[in-house]
Amino acid sequence: MSQGPAERPFVQVRDLRRIFDVSKPWLNRVLERAPRQYLKAVDGVSFDIRRGETFALVGESGSGKSTVARMVVGLLPPSDGTVSIAGISMNDVNVAQERQRLRRRIQMIFQDPYASLNPRWRVGRIIAEPIRAFGIVHGEADITGRVGELLTLVGLHPDDAGKFPHEFSGGQRQRIAIARALASNAEFIVCDEPTSALDVSVQAQILNLMRDLQQRFGLTYLFISHNLAVVRHMATRIGVMYLGRLVEVSEGKQLFSHPRHPYTRMLLDAVPDLAMVGKAREGVKGEIPNPISPPSGCTFHPRCPLVFERCRIESPPVIDGVACHAVNQGRIAAA
Repeated sequence: MSQGPAERPFVQVRDLRRIFDVSKPWLNRVLERAPRQYLKAVDGVSFDIRRGETFALVGESGSGKSTVARMVVGLLPPSDGTVSIAGISMNDVNVAQERQRLRRRIQMIFQDPYASLNPRWRVGRIIAEPIRAFGIVHGEADITGRVGELLTLVGLHPDDAGKFPHEFSGGQRQRIAIARALASNAEFIVCDEPTSALDVSVQAQILNLMRDLQQRFGLTYLFISHNLAVVRHMATRIGVMYLGRLVEVSEGKQLFSHPRHPYTRMLLDAVPDLAMVGKAREGVKGEIPNPISPPSGCTFHPRCPLVFERCRIESPPVIDGVACHAVNQGRIAAA
């Protein structure tokens, strides 16, 4: 039975792919008789995000998390697949006007707070830019008042609007970036490693702020991270990525208590946890393969402790939220 508009997920990603041409220049290829080379950064990723929840993508560096994030918000066109937000396609040229109106409701918080803010602009101008761009508030006095409200909302002072970004710490800069994201009355915020460049104590403050804002305004987050401790604190549901593919999608609590995919288990075993002292642990072994020439079959098979012949030949489909031949054949339970 088809879903009605009220039941439709706020964000729908279907079979998303992104291929980059990483070939050498034409002359080098001719002289060296080398073929073109392609990097499959994202390979058939599908997921939904319900309104008001936090969906996290986790995985090692190079797994394709940030590429997915940029395609979802429209910063990077997909090679194939579709993204729809609030029922509006981010790819269909026939709905360009609807998509333009939708953009006000979508914002992104980037990884490095030292690079994501214009160093030549005062903080007030940085936060006011989306307010002016989308015509949310008119009149300089009202805009200044709104900027002060946003600064107060993220734990800063309205007087900070007159300062430059270099006058703030990393955590304060990320608060400014959050205020800028909220300036357009955004409903969907993509957070690309928003705390990875910050000290651990500051990370907790920023994450608590983000959760408070989510509860207050009903925000929907796509949260990108390689830090499982951060994801555990933030995520409603979690998707685990490996070499451009989703290998497991699960509710947050379930993933940490009953991980199913061998890669997910290895990631969790690598997280320090004093409560698990004495328990047998299996840290992440090996390195992520070269995405230009990935392994055949299941791309995780060179590192998997449960590998068998089918894994080397056939790529596993996603069945019941996990893509693993060993899980589908019951080998995980036996192990």
